[in-house]
Amino acid sequence: MSSLSVVIVNYNVKYFLEQCLCSVQKAMQGIKGEIIVIDNCSTDGSMDYLQPAFPGVTFIANTENLGFSKANNQGWRMAAGKYVLFLNPDTLLAEDSLQLSLAVMERQPGAGALGIRMIDGSGQYLPESKRGIPGAKASFFKLSGLTRLFPASPVFARYYLGHLPATQSQEVEVLAGAYMLVRKTVLDTTGGFDERFFMYGEDVDLSYRIRRAGYKNWYLADSTIIHFKGESTRKDAKYVTLFYKAMALFVEKHYGKQAGWYNFLLQVAIRVRGVLSFMGKLFSPKTKKQIPRPADFLIAGTREEVEETEQILELNNHPFPDGYAGGPVPHELLYYLPVTHKMKELIFCTGAISYKEVIKTIEGLPHSIVFRFHAAGSRSIIASHSKNAGGDALGR
Repeated sequence: MSSLSVVIVNYNVKYFLEQCLCSVQKAMQGIKGEIIVIDNCSTDGSMDYLQPAFPGVTFIANTENLGFSKANNQGWRMAAGKYVLFLNPDTLLAEDSLQLSLAVMERQPGAGALGIRMIDGSGQYLPESKRGIPGAKASFFKLSGLTRLFPASPVFARYYLGHLPATQSQEVEVLAGAYMLVRKTVLDTTGGFDERFFMYGEDVDLSYRIRRAGYKNWYLADSTIIHFKGESTRKDAKYVTLFYKAMALFVEKHYGKQAGWYNFLLQVAIRVRGVLSFMGKLFSPKTKKQIPRPADFLIAGTREEVEETEQILELNNHPFPDGYAGGPVPHELLYYLPVTHKMKELIFCTGAISYKEVIKTIEGLPHSIVFRFHAAGSRSIIASHSKNAGGDALGR
C-alpha cells in the first residue's frame, strides 16, 4: 500500500498545475506514493499539455465540470495511499512539506486531518491556513469586514482564529481544502466531501464532520507552502454570493433551527460589506503607475535556468526593463536582495534554488515586488501578486 496519494483537481489552470506538479514531485522524493489529477473538463488543453510531461502522474479526464467536491471524491476513492492529500493546483510545496506532514500524522494517532501554513504569491500569510467553525457571529464578522479590521481579535477574528499564533503548530477546528491531508480510514468513515457543496464550504463541512467523528484537525506551522489565492478565489460579488450559499448550506445541515437567524445575519453582513467597500473606493487615494527603473528586474537561477526563462519571456513579449543585463543571480545573493536592490520584479528558477529557500526569501522581501516562479525544465512561468485578483501565467 502506498503511503501517500496526492489528489489534485484541475480546471483550466494548466500552467499553474505544471508548476505545482514540479514542486510535488520534489516533495515526494523518499515517499512511496502516487499523484492523481482529476481534470474537470478543462478547455485550455490541460491534458494534452501535461500528460506527456508527467508520465508518472495518473490523469483522469472528466467530460463535465463536476465541481470541487465530486472531483475530489472521485480521486480519493481510487487512491491507494494510507493518507490522502487534497491539494489545489495553484500551490507550490516546500521540499519538506510532505515529510513533516506525514511525520506529525504518525506521531498523532488521534489526528484525522492536517493543514499547513500558507502564504500567497506576494509572500503574505494567508489567515485561512487555520480557521474556526463558522458560526453565525464568526461569519457575520468575516463578511462584514470586521475580521479584516481586527485580525488578532478573539471575537471579531474568530473565523480565522486570529488570536492563535500562526507560527505555532496546534489543534484547530477547520482546515483549508487547498492543502488537506486526511487519513484514508477517516475518509472511509466520514464519506469524504459532501457533494452538495459545489465550490466553497466543502472543506469546512468535512473538517466539522472529522471532529464529530472523534478525530482532531491539526495545523502544521513548521513548513510553509505558497497558495496563489488569486487564481482560484476572486473576491468579487460572485464570490460573496457563493460563500453565502455555502455557509447557509452548512448551517442548515448542522445547526437546523438556527438557520433563519444565521441567514439574516449574513444578509446584513453582505450589505455592511458593500457599504464599506464603496466608501473605501470613494476615499482611496489615486496612485500613479510607476515606471520600472534600470536593474529593477532580476532572474534568480543558474545561467542555463535564466536562459530558459528568458526564452519564455521573449516568446510572450514580456518586457525587459531598460538596464536589464541578463545572466544569473548568484545563489548567495538571495539573502542580501533587500539591501542591494530596489526591485519591481523577481523571477525565481527553482532548480539549484530550492522551493524552501524561495519561500523563505519572498517572506522577507517587500510585498510590492512582483514574484514569478519557473521550475527548471518546465515550459511556463506563473505569478499571482494579489489574493484578490487572477493569476498571471506565461507558457510556450
